Amino acid sequence: MASRIPVYLFTGFLEGGKTHIIQESMEDKRFNSGEKTLILQCEEGVDELDFSRFWGKNIYLETIEDESEINKENLTALGKKHRIDRVIIEYNGMWMLNTLYENLPDNWGIYQEMMFADANTFVAYNTNMRQLMVDKLTNTEMIVLNRTPDGIDKDEIHKIVRSASRRAAITYDYPDGHVEYDEIEDPLPFDLDAPVIEIGDNDYAVFYRDLSEDMEKYHGKTVKFKGIIARDKQLGDAAFLAGRHVMTCCADDIAFQPFVCVCEESNSLQTRDWAMITGEIRLEKHKLYRGVGPVLHVKSTEFAVRPAQEVATFY
Repeated sequence: MASRIPVYLFTGFLEGGKTHIIQESMEDKRFNSGEKTLILQCEEGVDELDFSRFWGKNIYLETIEDESEINKENLTALGKKHRIDRVIIEYNGMWMLNTLYENLPDNWGIYQEMMFADANTFVAYNTNMRQLMVDKLTNTEMIVLNRTPDGIDKDEIHKIVRSASRRAAITYDYPDGHVEYDEIEDPLPFDLDAPVIEIGDNDYAVFYRDLSEDMEKYHGKTVKFKGIIARDKQLGDAAFLAGRHVMTCCADDIAFQPFVCVCEESNSLQTRDWAMITGEIRLEKHKLYRGVGPVLHVKSTEFAVRPAQEVATFY
């Protein structure tokens, strides 16, 4: 099977520094060592790429002016046009990333995803465009905050980033050229080493995200959490779904995030019941996940009072 063409995806909003980092990367012979590189610019910012400073004649620039142009046919054609070795995408901050993820050519694969933002406007963007902010933070490997002022509230920024991703590294780039890294400890609000990991009512969202990002560390662990029940005839009498509705950024994105729960025998729990469930997580293939996912082998259940805040959040 042929290897995929690597895609370097740079996300963020206008004046966040995406064009600047592309310029620096292409001027660096350690990065730009002759590979045929297609740069796709999806928005027009203040800065422009200066091709006169690039080494070699192996760089091709194409402009994507409308989100409808992000489709497999168009992207595939651009790749064939230039017979590329790799792609750099400067993505429009106002477009949702799923548009790109779902339309990448089959022989393209995202190799690295980074987000760039102006530290002075980051919090305001999060307040006013939370859904777009979460969209860019969720899968990024690193967020670089440019033009960082002295005295910036790193705790607030850490909280914003961690509400969307526990994996993203956070880097502060100061006007004088020095760089600092986020070193705020980020412990989980529950004990992974306890015989029974007890998930508090306010911690379900963090628990579910952490498990989704690193399932292996939960394999074989026993957990106890409060969830709402959903029955499905396809699962049979001895299995059900249990979880919470989780809000990532706003009311529009509230979604039920459950586990498949398997019991040794049928029980009396019904759809919309609240229950306290204890069970062992095992990573197994299941049709609900269309592959391997966390299946909770139930040890005990008991009816429970619904939590004070029914929708689980990260704040």
